[in-house]
Amino acid sequence: MSALRKLVFAAAITASAVLLSPQKVNAFEFSGAWATSAEQCNKIFTRKGRARQIGFTNFSGAYGGGFIVEANRLRGKSASCLIKSKKESDQSVNLVVACDSGIMLSKVQFFLKVIDADTITREFPGMEGIDAQYHRCRI
Repeated sequence: MSALRKLVFAAAITASAVLLSPQKVNAFEFSGAWATSAEQCNKIFTRKGRARQIGFTNFSGAYGGGFIVEANRLRGKSASCLIKSKKESDQSVNLVVACDSGIMLSKVQFFLKVIDADTITREFPGMEGIDAQYHRCRI
């Protein structure tokens, strides 16, 4: 009986240590629809179907670029990507994604700088001065 009590006590301590251990609090919430122009969100994205999933409007490209992030996927108008790795540090997010455009497969690396909760900038290393800013769409 004494051994059983010790085992239960050890299990309780282990469980409480896991529950009370510090968690990464500052992880950036990346899910949602992102557009190059916040004012054009309703012209780029729409909600479709019974589940009201976010999708692209028919002529979304005429109003700017954008992409949709869902769990471990990144979707553009003409490609769907699987997030293979994600590394966050301070105010930046580095993603490696495997994309399928229906014609070919490719791996792409995204360097994102977090401006605030609703604004990110995609940077292109080695190409100073070239970047693209995206805004979170609330649709």
